[in-house]
Amino acid sequence: MFSQLSKRPWLIAVAISLLLLLWLLSGSLFKAQETASADTPTQEPGLTKVEVQWLEASPMQRQHVVQGQVEAWRRVELRTQISGTVIRLDQDKGSPVQQGQLLLSLSADNRPAQVAKGEADVRQRAADATGAERLRQRNLVSTNELIRLQSELAKARAELDLARIQMSNTQITAPFAGTYDQRMVELGDFVQPGQSLLTLVDISQLKVSAQIAQQEVTQLTLGQTVKIELLDGRELQGELHFIAAAADPGSRSFRIEVKVDNPKALRLAGASATLHIQTGQSLAQRISPALLSLDKAGRHGVKWVNEQQQVVFTPVQLISVDNQGAWVSGLPNKVALITLGQGFVEPGQQVISQLAKGVN
Repeated sequence: MFSQLSKRPWLIAVAISLLLLLWLLSGSLFKAQETASADTPTQEPGLTKVEVQWLEASPMQRQHVVQGQVEAWRRVELRTQISGTVIRLDQDKGSPVQQGQLLLSLSADNRPAQVAKGEADVRQRAADATGAERLRQRNLVSTNELIRLQSELAKARAELDLARIQMSNTQITAPFAGTYDQRMVELGDFVQPGQSLLTLVDISQLKVSAQIAQQEVTQLTLGQTVKIELLDGRELQGELHFIAAAADPGSRSFRIEVKVDNPKALRLAGASATLHIQTGQSLAQRISPALLSLDKAGRHGVKWVNEQQQVVFTPVQLISVDNQGAWVSGLPNKVALITLGQGFVEPGQQVISQLAKGVN
């Protein structure tokens, strides 16, 4: 064979080249395998890797935030109790009035005559009854006759009282101090009993009403301070003065009212407001709302990793939520919260956790 190769030297050169190429290729493959094995992380087969962040609970003020409506402390719609014509508008709309001040006048018609007639009847019946009493003392009149005359006197007095009431109903006065807010009639209008005349409101104080959930109403106390935030950013302080004894049948929520002093008579009645109701201090963690999830029972909660590297789902109570995050309670005081990969793991699952990037 060597004699043949010696006769053909070009075959020797080809063979040497092939051997050199195979040696180079085998070395490159070995190095590539070494590099690949060095870059692959050590991970147990079948385990999911998640990122966690350690969170510690801190004390915070618990509060309920609900939407409410600002109302006048008192509001009454005055209606006529008699028929008549509006003959005088004694006050202008929007003007402040005192209790008992005349607001509007109706025509008296024949009512003064009815009062005069009633007064005359009372005087006549009183004289008859007095005379009968004297005669009865001398047995000159029967007991039945005396009783009849006394009954007629009582009837005449009742009719006089009614005539005087009818006369007084021509004068519409303010039942309390407030603001003459609206008028539903004009000068010369003819009105019937029960017809609305005007509206009187008292805004020296305001009440802010809202509905609060049944699971939260037990945390409220009458007299506690409540912060009222208006739509324009202004804030008022009020006092919780009413909690409904029974829930609304439709919403299962309870009506509450907050009393707010309004010494400057600010025109706020009818506006919307946000109530911030403090309910004590508790330990809580601030998390991103995106980390909240629901369990099969529909409860809000978060997933975290325990010391055994197992996923745990814990229901939490939302204390407050805003654009920056959510304050929740119910977690351990220190917890390794899953911040990445929570959607791919289930409670009880064994995982490999590592600290989230950029977290010390």
